Amino acid sequence: MSLNLAHFLEMSAESLADKTAVMLDEHRLSYAELNAFAKRVANVLKDRGVEKGDKVAMMIPNSPFFPIIYYGILNAGATVVPVNVLFKSHEIQYCLEDSDAKVFLVWRLFYDEAMHAFEETDTCHHLIVASMPDDIEEPPEGDLLVPLVMGASAEADHVETMPDDTAVILYTSGTTGHPKGAELTHFNMFFNAYYTQQSITEISSDDVVLGVLPLFHSFGQTCIMNAALMAGCTITLVPSFHTEKVMEVIERDRVTVVAMVPTMYFFLLNVDGPERFDLSTVRMAVSGGSALPVEVFRAFQERYGVEILEGYGLSETSPVASFNTTSRACRPGSIGQPIWGCEMRIMREDGTFAAPGEVGEIVIRGHNVMKGYYKKPAATEEAIVDGWLHTGDLAQVDEDGYFFIVDRKKDVIIRGGMNVYPREIEEVLYGHPAILEASVIGVPDAARGEEVKAYVALRPGEEADEEELRAYCKSRLARFKCPSEFEVVAELPKGPTGKILKRVLRETVRKEGR
Repeated sequence: MSLNLAHFLEMSAESLADKTAVMLDEHRLSYAELNAFAKRVANVLKDRGVEKGDKVAMMIPNSPFFPIIYYGILNAGATVVPVNVLFKSHEIQYCLEDSDAKVFLVWRLFYDEAMHAFEETDTCHHLIVASMPDDIEEPPEGDLLVPLVMGASAEADHVETMPDDTAVILYTSGTTGHPKGAELTHFNMFFNAYYTQQSITEISSDDVVLGVLPLFHSFGQTCIMNAALMAGCTITLVPSFHTEKVMEVIERDRVTVVAMVPTMYFFLLNVDGPERFDLSTVRMAVSGGSALPVEVFRAFQERYGVEILEGYGLSETSPVASFNTTSRACRPGSIGQPIWGCEMRIMREDGTFAAPGEVGEIVIRGHNVMKGYYKKPAATEEAIVDGWLHTGDLAQVDEDGYFFIVDRKKDVIIRGGMNVYPREIEEVLYGHPAILEASVIGVPDAARGEEVKAYVALRPGEEADEEELRAYCKSRLARFKCPSEFEVVAELPKGPTGKILKRVLRETVRKEGR
């Protein structure tokens, strides 16, 4: 039996041809138009030699171009490689080379970083620049998407793919600092979106869904774009989160379903003059990406009369693994119960399963778990043991099967719903000529959950202030990864073997009352 994720857009286009599928302020695309443009993109890619199974990278913000290109790639039978729009050139280059991307489609505003990365790689052969027609002052190197699309045929059958063929490669970092591409199949992505739509968000064709979560991220991709277009409703897109803009869009477009990370809910609650905005149309709110503070849950329910349903997942699980739902009592502070067909257990260090109330590592198996990490069999074998995906998250489960996150085994920092990996930042800092040692930790932050703090020790006779270090990081890292705080110390705490003791740094922060 064949299965292509793009087929479900085609089905919605057949039954809801004239209905608005996506909108960005005054720009609107019907389902028929979106599907036709995706077919045109598929033909453009085929003209450039893209065949079934080839990888195509895209660095596109939340705009109608994202689903057009995404489903165009799938229509061509190729694999989508979404690139974080905040990435710098060397981060982009890594994704292009590691994924073996044959074609790279990039939004005009990210062109400089993207072009530098493209020029440095031998694996990617075509660069296509996407923008609104009036946004190009000087034609960039590479092809322009709009003329190519308008010159291509809108007739194309999607290439037949199998359920276990790779639909998307999502890059997720690790404690080593080297990103790994999680291979998610057409079935992984289809069923995760279908279950989300049917049993979590309960989206119907009458809904208007807010699309402020980055679509290059698994949360936005599955729970917003794929689920909403499968349901035949309308997505109103917001390219980046600005509190008042989001509230204006919710009121203007009479949004009924919102999906955000906890930081976004925090800002909605702390905006000046919230009474200026009418959010009464919102009937469903879901949260993921990081832990939702109970006080935010309660304050949002009190102000807007809507329970925020919190869930849990990883890029490796497509991403949804557990959720609170309307069919069961919502438990504040819990990530809910496993979704249908997904097993979640708490595992002890010795590999046995823990009893209710006992803390251990979350392990997962089921239809949502990735095929593996692209071209990294050793990393795959380390992550998936005896069929169980080891998440690195410590939790406990109660007698009713509700899971509660306790801590993380890994050092990952979750800043505003985005994963930040200390090792990657530390490697950048070690490249600074004045730095002898560096260690990065997460510190509590009311708005973003955690902020990034870097401790550095300088080489004898060298000087570097916070402003210089911040500028150094900003030139080499995506903005969300850059430390918000730097502290220069004479020496970093170490154990007997010379290993830097992050727990001592965290204890120092705790004693400071943070």
